[in-house]
Amino acid sequence: MLLYFSFHFDYFPLMVIALIAWGTPILLSLFKLKKVPSVIVEIILGYFVGRFVLGSIDHESFRILEFFALTGFIFLMFLSGLEIDVDQILASLPRMRLTFVRFIRNPLLVSIVYFILSLILAVTGTLLLSNIINISHIWYFSLIMVTTSVGIVVPVLKERGEIKNRFGQMIIMAAAVADIFSIILFTFTAFIIKNGFQTELLYILGLFVVFLVFYIIGNKLKYIPLIKKMAFQLSHAASQILIRGTILLIMLFVVMAQFIGEEAVLLGAFLIGLVISSMMHHERSVMLLKLDGMGYGFFIPIFFIMVGFEFDPSALQEFDQSLIWILVLLMITLFAVKFIPALLWRQLFGAKKAMAGGFLMSSRLSLIIAASAIGLEMGVITPGINACFIIMAIISCFISPVLYNWLSPVDHLTGEKTFIIGGSSTGVLLARRLIMHGKKSIIIENDNKRAEEISEKGLYCIKGDGCNVNIYKELKLNLPDFVIVETGSPETNHEICRILREELLHDNIITRSSTSEIERKLKNLGIKIIDVTAVLATTFENLILRPTTYHALLESFENFMVEEILITKKEIDGSQVKEIPFHKDAILIMVKRGNAFFIPHGETYLRKGDILQVFGTNTALQNTQEKIGGK
Repeated sequence: MLLYFSFHFDYFPLMVIALIAWGTPILLSLFKLKKVPSVIVEIILGYFVGRFVLGSIDHESFRILEFFALTGFIFLMFLSGLEIDVDQILASLPRMRLTFVRFIRNPLLVSIVYFILSLILAVTGTLLLSNIINISHIWYFSLIMVTTSVGIVVPVLKERGEIKNRFGQMIIMAAAVADIFSIILFTFTAFIIKNGFQTELLYILGLFVVFLVFYIIGNKLKYIPLIKKMAFQLSHAASQILIRGTILLIMLFVVMAQFIGEEAVLLGAFLIGLVISSMMHHERSVMLLKLDGMGYGFFIPIFFIMVGFEFDPSALQEFDQSLIWILVLLMITLFAVKFIPALLWRQLFGAKKAMAGGFLMSSRLSLIIAASAIGLEMGVITPGINACFIIMAIISCFISPVLYNWLSPVDHLTGEKTFIIGGSSTGVLLARRLIMHGKKSIIIENDNKRAEEISEKGLYCIKGDGCNVNIYKELKLNLPDFVIVETGSPETNHEICRILREELLHDNIITRSSTSEIERKLKNLGIKIIDVTAVLATTFENLILRPTTYHALLESFENFMVEEILITKKEIDGSQVKEIPFHKDAILIMVKRGNAFFIPHGETYLRKGDILQVFGTNTALQNTQEKIGGK
């Protein structure tokens, strides 16, 4: 049988959808609305295109767009699972006798209680709303209300540099737990509504068994040298074996879920995302880049555009004159469901911070839209209520981050921070990397236009002259703060370093070397100098002698890093390395004691005041700091 290509398919609808997906980020950039989630604009543009451009689309073309939209929905659930740090959840499992103090400091336990309280409030709120509007299924409606949007929560925390601190981790854990439990409860509830209590319900439990098997086997396979070698050799160019394997696993779980029932597809895609998340530690940054490209670059925008395409405002007519009041009451309930349980965080972070976290948790997007659409298809959600939930998702995505930033403004002038003098590309890149590590940075740029450009990129940049002593006093330069001097002019660099060292008596100053004369002057001032020539030579050396290691460290710095951890706990003093239960993803590289460095082994005794150089994941490093005392 010969392969025959038919070109009679109408690609015009898909071209229009692709145009919206491509043009939305550009529009947001042109109008300086980068903080507005692009999916909101995609839903709105999808509605207008559906009404005025593709209103007469034929059935076959519409079915093709529906297929792409469903694939986008599957990718969205998969990437939601991939965003969840399974190691962080496992590391939060209580291992000692539980006390109130240990409970309130444990992100996982607090997040579970947070979700339970949210669910109780959601049921209560739904029962009250049922006296005003017709709600045919109280439990399903309540589940829709407890959803949260990790896709909104994580970018907001990352932009503010809070993703690595305790407060950020607490919110991320709460969002992850809400996602996991919501999806599980949705799957079981939808199956029961559609099929009743049947023995096939056990198939869903079987899906969890398969997930557990894949999780165990996958985490064993990734340590086998042959598998690691093949994965590296075939992960580039035309092979892309990791991407192909990931797509295969997604399809495998989706097909198994379809065998159970359509309502289990969401759970299947989410579970395989969790599996891949646990397997792809050091490749995660590269894998996410490629999978994000497939998902958010093509399939996922089609899903949200089609949500707008199929939005029917006439469905809101079922509420007649009471529509505004219903929307207001629904919005208040949706915020209260997340806001009230956030008071659990008050003891740790204060009332204002806890309230801010509650508002951020109130953001809802993909899951609430998907759950409402599934409910509409099953007949437990009316078209009017479905339309209301879509409106609520759009409004909450606008309001929640704004309220969070208003209640908990970033104070760049308190705590440890890094001053970057000069808004060069090197300085901007450094500021971005510091944010990824949860560090605050302040860029000082003398050129007004360049300072505005950097600020538009979401970085904290002020217009100022690095040679002005007063600017450092106004910005509260403290002794522990680092100052990176990178203006592009060797003479200006030297003058700024001289002012910082002689007039402000500051020690933590780093700049680059240039001419031998400038280098001599900088050394006389006691400035830390980066030898650019030596750095380039070392980079070339690494690319020649150890290219795999170099690329692995360069491409995955977001997930693996080297941390200096100071031993402060008395119980560690005098312990041997083998007696300390280091996290499985942490490796002790070197120990600094005084001015001496040495490579440790199992019999090495550690002392209070030692500085350990530990290589590992963020979760592993946080775990190590908690065990021996962080800086």
